[in-house]
Amino acid sequence: MSATARPFDDFESGAPSGFGGPGGSALPGGTADPADTADPFFHPALFYGDEQEYVTATASFVRAGLAAGEPVAVAVPGENLRLIQDELGDAGDGVRFLDMRQVGRNPGRIIPGVLLAFADAQPAGRRVRIVGEPIWAGRSETEYPACAQHEALINAAFRGRAVSILCPYDTRRLDSRVLADARATHPTLVLSGSAERQDSAAYDPADVLARYNEPLPPAPDGLSVSYEAESLAQARHLAADEGGRLGLTGTRLQDLTLVIAELTTNSVVHGGGSGTVRMWSEDGYVLCEVRDRGRLTDPLAGRRPPARDQRGGRGLLLVNLVADLVRVHSDADGTAVRCWFGL
Repeated sequence: MSATARPFDDFESGAPSGFGGPGGSALPGGTADPADTADPFFHPALFYGDEQEYVTATASFVRAGLAAGEPVAVAVPGENLRLIQDELGDAGDGVRFLDMRQVGRNPGRIIPGVLLAFADAQPAGRRVRIVGEPIWAGRSETEYPACAQHEALINAAFRGRAVSILCPYDTRRLDSRVLADARATHPTLVLSGSAERQDSAAYDPADVLARYNEPLPPAPDGLSVSYEAESLAQARHLAADEGGRLGLTGTRLQDLTLVIAELTTNSVVHGGGSGTVRMWSEDGYVLCEVRDRGRLTDPLAGRRPPARDQRGGRGLLLVNLVADLVRVHSDADGTAVRCWFGL
């Protein structure tokens, strides 16, 4: 697939139309959240250049939410979490604090397992406020495409909801590509050294989704099993046994077995009736990959909880919730889902 292809043409953009709103200092400078814009969802990127900028902006955002009676969560890497907690002191007692290195290790887990999990647990009609930092220095090149797609998909996942999600970006340690992608995935920017907010002229989340819908590197030699409906059980057993041989045990092996079952079943039901599962180990992880002839057209598949009365539709969500990393490539020829499980 070319880098300019747009496989998710049904993805709509739709940035907040302005910055005005009722009083309350959400970010430096005393300006207010756009709580009454055409789209009540507010998703700014905060570009910070040092620790003081970071603490001032994030703590101000949190305090404004608490003052307005809004439920507030902070999900950032552990070292930054401690900075915000120290700055807030006793005022942070009502805040939900989460270490993003743990809860957001797999970027595909952040929307359903962190952001929506918190927002959906709050009383209906109440604005929710979250600081979410899914991208930090040290994220690997393998992880980053899933991170960028996650940031793009937040806009679709929360469109129309009264939710504010502030995403900090460290301009000292993140490279220019990451910062450029942040401009494309966030409709609103707060630049380092500035108290002003501005529209992002580069806002184009659909482009980010397309660019990082990139073919996965070829799988190395290892177990490769093709299956159809009649041979599905045998393929699952072979793959699960290989996971154990490669070093997974206990809960991790159970998670792998669940992922293989969900993905291979999806191939038979929705992916053309057949597929191939591959297994290998690499850099301290056991990897499994399932390829089939189906095409994934819903960009939020696996990132939104299904409706309570919906039958099915939980397979890829379960995969995201239990794997350490999930990468997906889908085009007209089919779909590949690759999952990592730490040893």
